[in-house]
Amino acid sequence: MSEAIQVHPEYNYKVIRQFAVMTVVWGIIGMGMGVFIAAQLYWPALNFDTPWLTFSRLRPLHTNAVIFAFGGCALFATSLYVVQRTSNVRLFSDKLASFTFWGWQAVIVLAVITLPMGLTSSKEYAELEWPIDILLALVWVSYIINFFGTMIIRKVSHIYVANWFFGAFMITVAVLHIANSMVIPVSLTKSYSIYAGAVDAMIQWWYGHNAVGFFLTAGFLGMMYYFVPKQAGRPVYSYRLSVVHFWALISLYIWAGPHHLHYTALPDWTQSLGMAMSIILFVPSWGGMINGIMTLSGAWHKLRTDPVLRFLVVSLSFYGMSTFEGPMMAIKTVNALSHYTDWTIGHVHSGALGWVAMVSIGSIYHLIPVLFDKPKMYSIKLINVHFWFATVGVVLYIVAMWMSGVLQGLMWRAINDDGTLTYSFVESLEASKPFYFVRFLGGVLVVIGMLIMAYNCYRTIKSDSKEQALEPEAQAV
Repeated sequence: MSEAIQVHPEYNYKVIRQFAVMTVVWGIIGMGMGVFIAAQLYWPALNFDTPWLTFSRLRPLHTNAVIFAFGGCALFATSLYVVQRTSNVRLFSDKLASFTFWGWQAVIVLAVITLPMGLTSSKEYAELEWPIDILLALVWVSYIINFFGTMIIRKVSHIYVANWFFGAFMITVAVLHIANSMVIPVSLTKSYSIYAGAVDAMIQWWYGHNAVGFFLTAGFLGMMYYFVPKQAGRPVYSYRLSVVHFWALISLYIWAGPHHLHYTALPDWTQSLGMAMSIILFVPSWGGMINGIMTLSGAWHKLRTDPVLRFLVVSLSFYGMSTFEGPMMAIKTVNALSHYTDWTIGHVHSGALGWVAMVSIGSIYHLIPVLFDKPKMYSIKLINVHFWFATVGVVLYIVAMWMSGVLQGLMWRAINDDGTLTYSFVESLEASKPFYFVRFLGGVLVVIGMLIMAYNCYRTIKSDSKEQALEPEAQAV
């Protein structure tokens, strides 16, 4: 038993340590897979004429690994840590916590096995077949019971706002997953959706965009509202704004899905509703970003010497950028240019690598010394090196995809005087090829950063230091 647990016997740090370590492991695997398939788009022969190494099979594995394996483990680690610290009580059930950890790893391993085999429902971010979906739902329900059970038995009356975001993300993801995964099984590995046609598409993107809105936004905002104040040593800039941010975000985000289906068979009024809600969503999103960044008021000087805080603050900058770009791309006239192009890929990775990954990395760097009872990370210099690898890598990636996307959109809509297309699709691919190499290069830098993080975390965990990393709660919490 570590010293940290002896000092705080009421807290269950075991499951948090497990999820924190697996966050780093799955981050390397998921992002490494992304680099490999990015390389395939530049060097197609890298699929080696092997079906389970083709882009079409590895791409869903990449998205599932980064979103649910890396991002999911980060969310589990931080939410179960935060709910204990802010409730001043041990987790509701250690057995449920253990089931959540091992069940989630089982879901991920099953995804690693089935997706390259081509066993898929073909739904974006919901590719796993029905037996795995059932296991995922059971694991998620165990997570919800443990989280809310812990809040019910809390020893303080106040529920800190980070727990509001975590709770909303958990409940909404459960509803989304169960509704979108309703299928008729025809075998152990094949099923068909109970929905049909445009309704199926609408349900899918109600799920798909809110996987972004709640799994990849609300959950990580819970992370931000705890770890930014903690690392900065400052209270949240405006607690009132954080509550307004919460209610506005969860009220609006759920309506934004139809913007993925502009110019399709979806009724036009539904497309317009999705567009309008997406544009309005800009306001609470930037309210949250400003609240996080302004928390550094009086502590800006710490950015010069604290690369962990730098990760957290730069993640907020990417959050602000992504949540400006998203509503803009939801406007029908802009979408007519951007849809189906690499611009969308750039937008997604601005959010996934810039916002989600950076806030997760900063939070894990904060947690590792506390969880393993160390006074600090093994090397602050290596955290700084990681920060620059990550930042330069993300910028290279998204700028390349923006340029490629706009180029594609303009080439696809260019027509001759007689109404024929000016460029063939193959010509647009040829024009995009240089940008694909830059995207690959950016991804390589991001993965190198993750490998540096893994080394730094390993050396921290294995260090012989016996000093206790006591962490008094900041006034923010």
